[in-house]
Amino acid sequence: MNLNALRGRDNAPDATTAPGYRADIDGLRALAILLVVVYHVWLGRVSGGVDVFLMVSAFFLTASFVRRVRSDRPLELGTFWLRRSRRLLPAAAVTIVGVLAVAFLSYPQTEWPRVWSEGWSSLFYVENWTLAFSEVDYYARDAVRPSPFQHFWSLSVQGQVFILWPSIIAAVWLLLRNRRHVIVPTLALVFGAIFIGSLTFSIIETAHAQSFAYFDTRARLWEFAAGSLVALALPLLRIPRWSAVVLGWVGLVGIVLCGVVLDVRGGFPGYLALWPVGCTALVIIAGADRAPGGPSVLLESAALRYVSRDAYALYLVHWPVLVTWMVLSGRSQPGWLAGLGIVGLSFILARLVSALVEHPIRVATAFDRLPRLGAVVLVASVAVVAIPLGTWQFAIKQKEAALMGSESGGYPGAAQVEGAVDLAGVDLPLRPLPTALDDEWVHLGVACAGPLEPTNSALRGSCVQTTGAQDPGATRVLVMGDSHAQQLMSPLVTLADEQEWELISLLKGGCSIGIGAPSWSGSGPPCDEWRVAAVDYALRIQPDAVYLVATRATPASLEVLVEGIDVVVDALTAQGIEVIAVRDNPRFDFNMYECALAESEAAPGEHTEPCSVPEVALKSGDTLDAIVENPGVTLVDFRPWLCPDGVCRGVIGNIAVYIDDNHLSSTYGHTLAPMLKRMLEAGERLDLNSA
Repeated sequence: MNLNALRGRDNAPDATTAPGYRADIDGLRALAILLVVVYHVWLGRVSGGVDVFLMVSAFFLTASFVRRVRSDRPLELGTFWLRRSRRLLPAAAVTIVGVLAVAFLSYPQTEWPRVWSEGWSSLFYVENWTLAFSEVDYYARDAVRPSPFQHFWSLSVQGQVFILWPSIIAAVWLLLRNRRHVIVPTLALVFGAIFIGSLTFSIIETAHAQSFAYFDTRARLWEFAAGSLVALALPLLRIPRWSAVVLGWVGLVGIVLCGVVLDVRGGFPGYLALWPVGCTALVIIAGADRAPGGPSVLLESAALRYVSRDAYALYLVHWPVLVTWMVLSGRSQPGWLAGLGIVGLSFILARLVSALVEHPIRVATAFDRLPRLGAVVLVASVAVVAIPLGTWQFAIKQKEAALMGSESGGYPGAAQVEGAVDLAGVDLPLRPLPTALDDEWVHLGVACAGPLEPTNSALRGSCVQTTGAQDPGATRVLVMGDSHAQQLMSPLVTLADEQEWELISLLKGGCSIGIGAPSWSGSGPPCDEWRVAAVDYALRIQPDAVYLVATRATPASLEVLVEGIDVVVDALTAQGIEVIAVRDNPRFDFNMYECALAESEAAPGEHTEPCSVPEVALKSGDTLDAIVENPGVTLVDFRPWLCPDGVCRGVIGNIAVYIDDNHLSSTYGHTLAPMLKRMLEAGERLDLNSA
């Protein structure tokens, strides 16, 4: 019997004749697939159908191996894993390659790096972890639309369990092979312990980090354990027929309504996932004796048998079709007519994938006669994805390297504002390339060590230094703040290389430096705790200067001083530490880079949306005077080179000023170094070389 909940077929070519085959569970799987598709396409919600898959996959898996144990057949794990990869990976590989081709032809280039990363993750069944860490990564650029590979998270979890579960069963079998009568009870104890432990972990993690827990394999193991426990207990259960009918229909209706009643995407897995798991258990248990009048009447219908034939392929293709429609239409939710088109195309593609790839490989008798041929299928499936994906990435990286290594005369950046370079007639591609935006984040080098290593646990992982920052005689500048301080540090990095200064950065995304300032950080220590620890750190190491952002800009309102910035400045200057107070860069309500890219690539006469935005001033009453009047403070304002003549632009001197809707590009920031030097010279701050 196939151990994938999306297929449910046995090793034999005709699964319906296999021992233990349950047509009603096959229908349940098909119904769950339809729920997933309908909820995704028309309701924009998550149905809970995936939780059905997870539980059913473990039910089939455990029942299959227990039959082997009871019949004294060898477990043959190697053969089992090769057979699973032969049956699951080819269709997945074809889907991944199809998505890559569509992305190359129609997706914005800014999305290509994510497509590459998640293509690899999906191929090797770790997409759930990629998504989990992306959910808590402040620096993961916000996407306008979901990833076309996002649905591979559940397949990845299943793939990991297909390694873990047989290993657990084999371990129990090896320990108790001479006492076979206790193997099944021991498995029940093991899976019961996994159920309790994983459910407890899931509830705790969901309460504290739900977005990570949703994709966390550890928070999902209890759902598989539930399926295994049902498989072990089912032969021992006897339920009156009338009770089975009622329980079966209650379970089926509960599965259908789960996504309507519960916030599956926002509240799972935790204890809420007990709903679909419990309902699935009711359907499985109630259908064991096929009581007349039960849900088997529906689940074994011709319509659901038809869907079941292509269920795995339908799950694979429907989500990329939906996301691609979003890309091409520019909309986030299809109407009924567009939805019918998406579903219809998904069924057609699923039939093709199933008929041309999945089914022929599954029923080929040569693979059963020569199991090692499964390794050939495995290698070929990986190669089908790896070769074009690797070639695509390599070609783009070569293009990026060639552009960045070319003459920089046509890329004056901020110097263009002062008319330093005549760009009339110059036609060069925009820097940075859209596929290189992830490389635009500013980083110093190595984690803080020695006397510069933070002692407060709240700062763990947020301190980075240049290699010579520990030298006692070095001129040291500490940069503190959020991601804006990080990006506005770019000109400082260039100037520090010239002046032979050493830099230390203490950064936490979403946490600007200012006592009582708003917080946007979704992970790690709270901002208030981190800010206090950061100021204490600065007072302890006594840098020559602290570089921080003193204002906060927003797209829809006037710029303001960061709350409590005066308290921080007074505390630093009172200890003789110079403060370089930087004015925040503008923020926008659209992706400035994508707008600038479209504008730069537009054909002559082609209409594009204007990217220029009038500069937003400081809020009345919020002036920098109170800070600047402090004799230990120098104000740094890059606005004249970000918004020349009061107009903020997306491209200056052939360089993109921003990488998204609010972060300065490192490439442009480096061209601001001469301006930073002049402002520091005017403020007589730090020792500047005459060069």
